[in-house]
Amino acid sequence: MPVFEYRAVDGAGRSLKGFVDAESARAARLQLRSDGVFPTELREGAAGAAQAAERSRFELHLPSFGVSLTDQALATRQLATLVGAGVPLLSALGAVSEQSDNARLKAEFGRVRDRVNEGATLADAMAAGPVFSDLYTSMVRAGEAGGALEGILERLAHYLESQVRLRNKVSAILVYPIFMLFFTLIVVGVLVTFVLPQITNLLDSLDQDLPVYTEIVIRSAEWVRAYWWILAIAAFAAFAGFRAFVGTERGRRAWDRMLLRLPVVGRVARVVAVSRFSRTLATLLAGGIPIVRAMDVGRDVAGNVILGDAIDKARESITEGASIAAPLRQSGQFPAMVTQMIEVGEQSGQLEAMLAKVAETYDEEVETTVSRLTALLEPVLILVMVGIVLLIIMATLQPVLKLTTSLS
Repeated sequence: MPVFEYRAVDGAGRSLKGFVDAESARAARLQLRSDGVFPTELREGAAGAAQAAERSRFELHLPSFGVSLTDQALATRQLATLVGAGVPLLSALGAVSEQSDNARLKAEFGRVRDRVNEGATLADAMAAGPVFSDLYTSMVRAGEAGGALEGILERLAHYLESQVRLRNKVSAILVYPIFMLFFTLIVVGVLVTFVLPQITNLLDSLDQDLPVYTEIVIRSAEWVRAYWWILAIAAFAAFAGFRAFVGTERGRRAWDRMLLRLPVVGRVARVVAVSRFSRTLATLLAGGIPIVRAMDVGRDVAGNVILGDAIDKARESITEGASIAAPLRQSGQFPAMVTQMIEVGEQSGQLEAMLAKVAETYDEEVETTVSRLTALLEPVLILVMVGIVLLIIMATLQPVLKLTTSLS
């Protein structure tokens, strides 16, 4: 469905802007006018759609402006509970704003409450700000239209909480390897900066020829101490260049393709992307969002251009009256189990349940795979640290032992 960017005024003469989904420009104007909004400018095109998609991708996984996914999930759960208890929407929004510990989220819910008090719908009020993703506002809009806002908020809260749980599990698993790597860098830094220079002075005072191996270690350490800033600048330039390259369409496509082809990491990246797509699509379909629109949002949430191409082909297949599973299977990017379960879901009319089951299965696989990788990574990091320390010790002890032997 096309996405239109609009500028408008409400009944009180206040200026508004945002995005609206409609079949045509005329339908968009009628939809806005039915909401009490009078458009002064309406524009369709890739710019509006790209902005909405980009905002959806980054706000969902890394919520902007200091609002974490955990804060957003907690606030959504509180709002769902209050609405389900029969509290008026304005009072519920005010209560969530007061209870939030996040200053940015507190201000955002206060702004949403003011917009709703002025006559805007909850979805439009949320869409006008930078915090809530396209997935979030689309679900809320469907809930308001179908009179099932409580159920939609419950689904949103469950969705966000599941994403938080998965992220927390993976983060907890990665804590120990990251700590070991950091500790290794500290040990090497101390040896190179403080210990090795003193031993070097001792070896120089012996006035003897040093082994080539020792010379290489000592001169390398001296170079690092003297030109560490060059290494820092080079690392920063490499990182900035990588970000700029990945920021282009060609670079992003090349990076996503290479990431999927890596031996073990590629499997994890594919599973994570499929899990995100499946859970998002299941949540949107259960919330009453049209499947074509849900596929667009799910493609952006997946976060991989290569998988996104396969999802686009499936969306085109749906508009032609065909199934979802066939194009996904033909792309070769989705595991066979996923396409089979989607095909069964389409045939049985239980597509949402099958997609939710796929997401749960793959979330568990991500946790298991990362746990196994971590179990393998821990001894590797220990061996690397021991190897580096042993390398430096042997380089310094070898000439001392040689001198001791000659004296004997």
